[in-house]
Amino acid sequence: MNLPQWLEYLEQCHPSTIELGLDRIKQVADKLPISFGKSKVITVAGTNGKGSTVTMLASILSEAGFTTCCYISPHLIHYNERVRLGERLATDEELCDSFAAVEAMRGDVQLTYFEFGTLAAFQIFSTYEPDYIILEIGLGGRLDAVNIVDPDLAILTNVALDHTDWLGDTREKIGFEKAGIFRADKPALIGEKDIPETVLAQAATIGAKVFANGQQFSAEIDGHNLSETSPTWSWQGKDNEGGNRHLAALPQNDFPLDNCAAVVQAISLLEPAIEAGQIAYGLLKASLSGRFQQVDRGYPLILDVAHNPHAAKRLASQISLRFPGQKVHLVLAMLADKNYREVIDVFQQLKPHWYVAGIEEERGLEGKILYNYLHESGASEVNCYSSIGEAFKAAESAQKAAVEETAIENSNYGVVLVTGSFFTVTAVLELI
Repeated sequence: MNLPQWLEYLEQCHPSTIELGLDRIKQVADKLPISFGKSKVITVAGTNGKGSTVTMLASILSEAGFTTCCYISPHLIHYNERVRLGERLATDEELCDSFAAVEAMRGDVQLTYFEFGTLAAFQIFSTYEPDYIILEIGLGGRLDAVNIVDPDLAILTNVALDHTDWLGDTREKIGFEKAGIFRADKPALIGEKDIPETVLAQAATIGAKVFANGQQFSAEIDGHNLSETSPTWSWQGKDNEGGNRHLAALPQNDFPLDNCAAVVQAISLLEPAIEAGQIAYGLLKASLSGRFQQVDRGYPLILDVAHNPHAAKRLASQISLRFPGQKVHLVLAMLADKNYREVIDVFQQLKPHWYVAGIEEERGLEGKILYNYLHESGASEVNCYSSIGEAFKAAESAQKAAVEETAIENSNYGVVLVTGSFFTVTAVLELI
């Protein structure tokens, strides 16, 4: 079978898209030649910022000469994006061979799409034998398929309300689930300052070595650079012997500062010999599709997969900072199980021109629901379209018209923002 055929097959192997639990995947993993003995493992969980954290870690380690393998999800265009071997993606042939190996050992065990893909990635990584394997948790932590691996270091980026049907309806319940990636006597890094007590309690119960933002490490924007377009920031934290360490004038990238700070703390613990310049360059060159991704189309196009209020607040803040006072043409489509009301309320601060649409998936939210809520909220300049593609084309057309009208006198003619879901960003990436 080729890769599309395998992916179609994977979707049929289990009656549910999601079924948390480790028993099924462990049964099959024990039969496969999976061994990470020569590699150090980093596991990353959190409501938001997991993919960017994985990317920054790999970028810095690569800059310092270490080999890395990364597992992230979901993908935007090609499944291969999930399995990264150094600077390249896994090939179709590598994935197909690994899927076949998993299938040969699966027997009558029903694996979900994610579980099947996780085992395939693990087998590829075992063959590649990198210095570091960096794994993004798919959903939650404690019962996520990735959690069958014991990491040398775990990072919890943040805890917010999302996937409440699976993880619980409070931050405390969700925090407990995500803290399930921590291990006894291993570093457990916490990226946000406002962390649920259940996270710290779980870490204490198992005897993890906690490094929390605002306590064992911290970061702040350099005050004298606040007015510059590319401000720098300073970090202070611990090395692997418990000593204090300080790094100044680090470059600010497009990812949350808290996540950057946790990444630097992880590097300081795992590879304290990595130089400040290598850390700085690794942070600067790190990029990830769909995470404040900027595309020049004769105007600024921003694509971001923000799909919950926590991520929306960060994104709205970035837009206000990068494009102050400029018109925002906002293309929005979301899944029905997301808190679209609060997401819309957050983006209202940008006073955007709205272009809403539905997502043509089983979990997709109809565009008219977004449209109706916006009107009930008193929003102006709201348009509803039958597809994400049509919404984007309308936004781009309006933006280009604004460019033609104002470009001679003023270059600050606005921005098109595409957000709300991985599906939304993917649909536009496939168009451009």
